[in-house]
Amino acid sequence: MKKSLLTLVGAGPGDPELITLKAIRAIGAADVILHDALANVELLEYAKADCIIEFVGKRFGCHYLSQAEINDRIVELSKQNKNIVRLKGGDPFVFGRAQEEIEAAESAGMEVRIVPGISSALAVAASNRIPLTCRGINESFWVTTGTTANGDISTDIQWAARSTATVVILMAMSKLEGIMDIFRSCGKQDTPVAIIQNGTRPNEKMVIGTVKDILFRSEAEGLSNPAIILIGDVVSLYPEKLSRIVQQEIASI
Repeated sequence: MKKSLLTLVGAGPGDPELITLKAIRAIGAADVILHDALANVELLEYAKADCIIEFVGKRFGCHYLSQAEINDRIVELSKQNKNIVRLKGGDPFVFGRAQEEIEAAESAGMEVRIVPGISSALAVAASNRIPLTCRGINESFWVTTGTTANGDISTDIQWAARSTATVVILMAMSKLEGIMDIFRSCGKQDTPVAIIQNGTRPNEKMVIGTVKDILFRSEAEGLSNPAIILIGDVVSLYPEKLSRIVQQEIASI
């Protein structure tokens, strides 16, 4: 008997054109698509007419289905020998909890395939012409989550704040004040910071400041998740964006 197939597909950072050909083919072959809150729904237009589409999204403070329930749904569908696509924002293996879904599927005897996606950690910065590395400025970058499984600020951020690397933080808006306090305690109060909400989408919003004032600026603009936080001297490479801050400061004098 042919095994059921689970394909974990990276939906990219938000722009529906930032998707791979392999992902489009997987979506088009699916009998069932389970998609999350960060996957652009325009990608569902590639699905065949009789495809079953289910939303299983999760966001901070508002879970439509728990991870355990998603795993159970995958197993339930496998009993019907379905070709299942799990459409996940960004890349499935970058804070996507893909391993848990793989283990659930394989425990049910399913075949599992992976279609990598473009992570927002890379694409959102690039689309705004912010390099994560730049010769003469830095030699590396960190990508970290803002919080651990128990809701605390990741201890990795403390190590990242001590480095010269560009730091990219995902899922961190609820911890923004505490994170900036960590960077401030490391003497980084004047380090440039960019926060980009809904990166690569038409409703993208971006605020630039420094460690010492980015909380105020982001609150003034009403920024919230989904957003990425970029911290590092590379942010200052774009004077046309920073000039807005200067103009605002002059106007307030």
